[in-house]
Amino acid sequence: MNPAGDRRVRRTRAALRQALVELVLDRGFQAITVEQITERADVGRATFYAHYRDKEDLLVGIVRDLAQDRERLLPAVRQAHAEGFTGLPVKYIFEHAEQEEPVYRVILRGEGDGRALREFTDLICAHAEAAFRTRTQQLAVTPRIPLELVARAWTGELIGLLTWWVENDTGYSAAEITAHLRDLSVYGRVWATGLTPSDAPGALDLAP
Repeated sequence: MNPAGDRRVRRTRAALRQALVELVLDRGFQAITVEQITERADVGRATFYAHYRDKEDLLVGIVRDLAQDRERLLPAVRQAHAEGFTGLPVKYIFEHAEQEEPVYRVILRGEGDGRALREFTDLICAHAEAAFRTRTQQLAVTPRIPLELVARAWTGELIGLLTWWVENDTGYSAAEITAHLRDLSVYGRVWATGLTPSDAPGALDLAP
């Protein structure tokens, strides 16, 4: 495909993504149709189906495009992994969410059947597990907990916090929220709550 064609494809997909996000935030995913999306984007139906199977495919496509876009905003990721846990990759995620807030809101709310959120979660989790695995190999250490479990727990914590941060006026900047997450990851929940190890047994048991 020639450069002009590439630009047209990018513009078309961007218009469809923007139309979907606007309509979902206004009416909810289930209430909108492909026709409404193409009308809002000023794109023909045939053009839509040349790129996506249906509106669900468009929503998942947004997640994948978002991940690629975010990767382009992470110039310090490899360096950060080499130097240890600096929090820089997390900071970039929050800054990216700040720049693309409407898109993140649609995804993090689980719009559609939750497929886009699952795709988003799996992408973050795979990246996290690879980073943890690389770091343990660099340091020649043996994980105490399976890394797939560590990655899932870390991802769940990140997405829960990211959802709260995107949906609310929390008063925390991306840098501040990243610093808190970094300290939580490094020092743990007992330290974060002000307790000491001797206070820990039963102190953080949240079961009723």
